Amino acid sequence: MRNSILKMASISVAMSALTMSVPAFAQEEAAGPITITGGAAVVSDYRFRGVSLSDKDFAFQPYLTINHESGLYAGVWGSNLAENAGDDVEVDLYVGFAGGDAVTYDIGATYYVYPGVSSFNYVEFTGKLGTSVGLASVGAQLSYVPSQDNTGNNDNIYVATNAAVAIPNSPISIVGSVGLEDGAFSGEGEKLDWSLGLTAAVAGFTVGASYVDTNRKTSFAFKDSAAGVVFSLSYGF
Repeated sequence: MRNSILKMASISVAMSALTMSVPAFAQEEAAGPITITGGAAVVSDYRFRGVSLSDKDFAFQPYLTINHESGLYAGVWGSNLAENAGDDVEVDLYVGFAGGDAVTYDIGATYYVYPGVSSFNYVEFTGKLGTSVGLASVGAQLSYVPSQDNTGNNDNIYVATNAAVAIPNSPISIVGSVGLEDGAFSGEGEKLDWSLGLTAAVAGFTVGASYVDTNRKTSFAFKDSAAGVVFSLSYGF
């Protein structure tokens, strides 16, 4: 099983590296060494790697990130969850280092916090690569959860690829992703998840709709993984 995960990781990284000579999209220069970005989203269902963590109910998801011109960043993201043993909230605290031009990179760590039920808390380390190919943006992700008490003393590997293709002369993009997970949160054996949908920039907001599915349930506390369409509305600054 781990051989399949590592093989997919190699393919994902190779896909991003193939286009190292392609220029990245232009970015605006920061006004100072530190910038603050943030925003919020409303989603019809909080899906995490194919699995609903909100029991297919709406979720509100704000975030705030402090960025330094060196590439260092830190921030916080939150969401409401389905009813659980503690407060029905997830808070993600994250730090990392990002940069790159033709190929972007992002190396960081996230501490997943579930107030009132600390036995769910855990830390995950993630590396990402991304690039652009014509109208498309493609990326690869490899995440690792080391063995810890809150994961049943099991580790977890998640590898994924994603892409967004802009439709010419329109604010619409086609978006999709495929991920493969093995370990503490995948249940017995590997867990595959995938999504396909559309996003559009409308009056400063981003609206989206995606079909999300997975091939199996997960051993995580929240287990609703039936296929469904997720609608979203987000705003960032």
